[in-house]
Order: sequence, then C-alpha cells, then structure tokens
Amino acid sequence: MKSILENRQALTYAVNQAAEVAGYLWQKGWAERNGGNITLNITEFVDNGIKSLPAISDVKQIGATLPYLKGCYFYCKGTNKRMRDLARWPMEHGSVIRILDDCASYVIIADHPVMPTSELPAHLSVHNRLIEKGSPYKASLHTHPIELIAMTHCKKFLEKDVATNLLWSMIPETKAFCPRGLGIIPYELPSSVKLAEATIGQLEDYDVAMWEKHGVFAVDVDIMAAFDQVDVLNKSALIYIAAKNMGFEPDGMSQEQMQEMTRAFNLPK
Repeated sequence: MKSILENRQALTYAVNQAAEVAGYLWQKGWAERNGGNITLNITEFVDNGIKSLPAISDVKQIGATLPYLKGCYFYCKGTNKRMRDLARWPMEHGSVIRILDDCASYVIIADHPVMPTSELPAHLSVHNRLIEKGSPYKASLHTHPIELIAMTHCKKFLEKDVATNLLWSMIPETKAFCPRGLGIIPYELPSSVKLAEATIGQLEDYDVAMWEKHGVFAVDVDIMAAFDQVDVLNKSALIYIAAKNMGFEPDGMSQEQMQEMTRAFNLPK
C-alpha cells in the first residue's frame, strides 16, 4: 500500500516539518523518552483520495464533543512514541486521523494503526477553539523545555506575568517574537480535562501556555513557528540562569525600553 504522503506535496512538507522539529526537540533535551506531542490540522491538504481511505482502526472516543472539528483531519504523534524516532520515520511513529460526524470520535486512516498521544483530547480541544474563533493556527506543540520548567519550581514565577516580563527583559527578540508572552497554569494532572480547559483559557491571552512543573503548550500557523515561540522563551530563561550562575541578578531591559520595542515593532500592548 502506498504511503499517504506520496504525491501530496503540501501534506508531505507539513509532516516532514514535524519530523524536523521532533529532531530539534530531542537534540535540545526537551523530549526525553516519549515526552512531548505534536498535532497538525492537515484538513486543508486532504484530497478526495485521502477522504476515501478506509479506517484502519476501530472507532475511538475523544472524550469530548468538539463541534468545529467535524470532518477534520489531523496528523498526530503516536502514544509512547519517541520524538527521536518520529524525526526519522514520521509515518511509523505518528498517524493520520479523521474526526467523525458525531464530533466526539475518530478513526485512524493512515499509514499504520498508531494510537495518537494520550493528550489528544487537550490538543483537539485547543484546535476546536482555534477554528471556532477563526484563528489561522494549525499546529500545536507540547514539549519539556528544561530551563522554563525549572523556573516553575519557584513560586514567584507562577504569579501572573512575572515570568513573561522577566523573559521579555532578557533579550529584545523575545518581546518581538513572543509578544503576548507566557501564560501560567498551576499544576494539573497530565491529560486531564481540567488541564485542557486551562490551556484553552491561557491561549486566549498568551502565545504559549506553561504547565507548572511539566512543560509548555504552543500553537501557531505551522509546527516550526510553534517551536520558535518556545525556543525564544527558553533562550531568555537560559540567559537569566547564566547570569545567576555568574553570581549576579541580571538587570534586564527596563519597562521604558520594552515599551519602546512595543511601539517600534507595532506589537500587542
């Protein structure tokens, strides 16, 4: 049987980009064992040939009814699959799913019956909200950036916008490329409905949601852009930690300097 990616250039590009990002996550140490997840809304790339593919799994329940996902297609990293393996073989360590008409269930259609991530309900709930509000964002990323997670073990960084303002102040690019900042979610059980709901809420106001003592959740137009959001935030965390390790509290950019950045680059206030 031919791969779903054969002769489908745009879809191939999106999945290969996911594989490239998976490799970066592993290289950075953000994807230990099977840690982290990638989910792509690939509906716009789906042709009649893909739509006609039969299910290769039983019907699976999402655990929520998501009305804006009716008839949508997603590429999902597989549960218990490693990012380092997905980087090399994306269709052996991920799969394509079709959301069914009840908006509460799905089937796997390609290439292999690889079960999607256990955090699929959270990812799909976020995508449902993105479609509902007309967002152009099609990619969601969950990963474990070491320095950002370390910061959540300090209570002061869990206060509203404290981490965001600190990270913005470390280097101008962080404010420029992550202009809405980092929303903080107090610890919730991984894969729980409460965590999914909290993530949706934080992404209304922030570019990236930080799960206390766990990891981050980012969305953007494609998976590389979502990765970039996390990368710039973690670079700022690294600068902060490097200064602390040198024995001093970094000054950071002043509020006036950051306001100047906001005006100069026409960033959200």
